[in-house]
Amino acid sequence: MQRDWWKRCLAEGVGTFGLTFIITGVICANQYSGGDIGLLGIALASGAALAAMSTATASLSGGHVNPAVTLAAAASGRISPTLAALYIVAQLAGATLAGVTLSRLYTPEVWQPVGLGTPSLSPEVVFSTGAFLEGVLSFLLVFTALRVAENERGTDIVYGLSIGSVLVCGTLVAGNLTGAALNPARAFGPALASGVWAHHLVYWIGPISGGLVAAMACRCLQPAETT
Repeated sequence: MQRDWWKRCLAEGVGTFGLTFIITGVICANQYSGGDIGLLGIALASGAALAAMSTATASLSGGHVNPAVTLAAAASGRISPTLAALYIVAQLAGATLAGVTLSRLYTPEVWQPVGLGTPSLSPEVVFSTGAFLEGVLSFLLVFTALRVAENERGTDIVYGLSIGSVLVCGTLVAGNLTGAALNPARAFGPALASGVWAHHLVYWIGPISGGLVAAMACRCLQPAETT
């Protein structure tokens, strides 16, 4: 394992904290304002947060800030399984700290109606449909992350803007249906802080499955080695 593993993990923790704090914070702010921010505002804030946090941490840790991305990176041999496990612990810790911090900033009357920004399924969406939708959108997010990261001509800014754009679109597509987490840590942190666990497995099964399929797709698209 690299000697700077703790710096990498710290970067993932801080990045996931920032991502979760902004996304759940804007959801609570939307509740506080009576819906003035709206789905479009939440989508733009979510994408901007992912772009900023992934760009800020890309040179240190790869800018995963998402267990689905980390597991896909490990499955494709980009990082070791041990480092991947440490990344995920750091990501969950950062997201939890974000949820706890936000619960202290807003009164329960504000955050309880939206579960502190914890994603949840619409009444019209069943478990399997929610997991499938989270999986498809996570596939697109992780596929973009892996492909841009392996492009030698890409930069940290391009990486951040690319996956941030996918999150904006994913939130517009599924925000009203599943909450469009596309990230187990982003779902886990506010859930732990608020005690809202409804349909929680959707946000692990969907993103991780989609991420692993994305890793397989990227491996299939790698150019053949020449002799």
